[in-house]
Amino acid sequence: MNVSIVGSGYVGTTVAACLADLGHDVVNVEIDEEIVETINAGEAPIHESGLEPRIAEHAGDSLRATTDYAEARETDVTLLCLPTPQSEDGSLELAPMRAGAEMLGEALAEKDDDHLVVVKSTVLPGTTEEVVAPILADESGTPIGEGIEVAMNPEFLRMGTAVGDFLEPDKVVLGTRTDAAATTLRDLYAPILANEGTHLVETDVREAELIKYANNAFLASKVSLVNELGNIAKEYGADAYEVLEAVGLDDRISERFMRSGLGWGGSCFPKDVAALRAGAREQGYEPELLDAVVAVNDEQPRRLVSLLADHVDLEGARIAVLGLSFKPGTDDVRKSRALDVLEHLENRGASIVAYDPVATENVREKYPDTDLEFADSAEAALEGADGAVVATDWPEFDDLDGEFDGMARRVLVDGRRIDVDRDALEVYEGLTW
Repeated sequence: MNVSIVGSGYVGTTVAACLADLGHDVVNVEIDEEIVETINAGEAPIHESGLEPRIAEHAGDSLRATTDYAEARETDVTLLCLPTPQSEDGSLELAPMRAGAEMLGEALAEKDDDHLVVVKSTVLPGTTEEVVAPILADESGTPIGEGIEVAMNPEFLRMGTAVGDFLEPDKVVLGTRTDAAATTLRDLYAPILANEGTHLVETDVREAELIKYANNAFLASKVSLVNELGNIAKEYGADAYEVLEAVGLDDRISERFMRSGLGWGGSCFPKDVAALRAGAREQGYEPELLDAVVAVNDEQPRRLVSLLADHVDLEGARIAVLGLSFKPGTDDVRKSRALDVLEHLENRGASIVAYDPVATENVREKYPDTDLEFADSAEAALEGADGAVVATDWPEFDDLDGEFDGMARRVLVDGRRIDVDRDALEVYEGLTW
């Protein structure tokens, strides 16, 4: 199938490379010329495990990138993978989606054959049919349902495992208005739907939009509940991991997402929960439980720094922060709990030296005028430090041992429960254990 994908960010690039891997001919439409050149050179514009080899294999053949929206006319289906950033009030900022729909609509004005436009970005119920569809119809001069059709197909990609999540998902959700649109999407995803254990969910557009939010809100709530239980366990001197391991044996609960610690971050959970809360309020409903979920999550970095302050006078102290990305396996620092840790440490007068295997440059760009010091290794970050915290559980931190010898005081407060040799430290304390 000939597929066009508007947007070459985290989702768009991953989806494009994976669809090419499945045998489709894919063109990425992207306004950033540098990203277009990167993809066409066979390189990945983002750090994601398994992505670059696929781009390298298919670039110039079944995968290419362009800045020309007119190329979408030569395809059967277009997937809109555009950013929907969070506004200050938590609501969705739809300007990128509107702009992309306008340019796509203009391009489709000169197409005679039918075309399916699929929103893959995370948007609140009603956006596909009430925002995207009217723009497409106005710009193309073609009424929806009379040459152009719209659908919703949410993504469930996790950074660090996005390629595997796309190729072997637990579910594929198709929100369509017509049988023809559903058939096209089933054909597009046929190799994936053939996987044992992959469920096909076919529903209406509005339900498909809400499924993504409900999915992430549930998982974020579970993590915050686990962290609240972990905080309570800590107060009782109990190990939350042993407690929650037993709880996870209940098949109504499961063992997934049962690691208590510093909390959730990244590009999805914070934005999606905020958008759902804001959307609920627009509908006249107060989402009190989701408000509490966010409050618990926001408290974890402060608790981590407070635990460190129990052992180290932070005013003027040199503190090593291990990990900056919101999770291991990615360079993404959006809404990373590590950044909140940095802020709390700075507010308490600490001098900070930070290390991350891949995310350092992203933090430099985010805080160009900061006094933060960045180290090239965990050992360098720990050298001379009066204390240290673990904010991201990169596997390499499990192997730290003699590196602690260079610290002024071998004090470590762990926000992620790394598998470090605790005997190598004077003080080891876990956030919730």
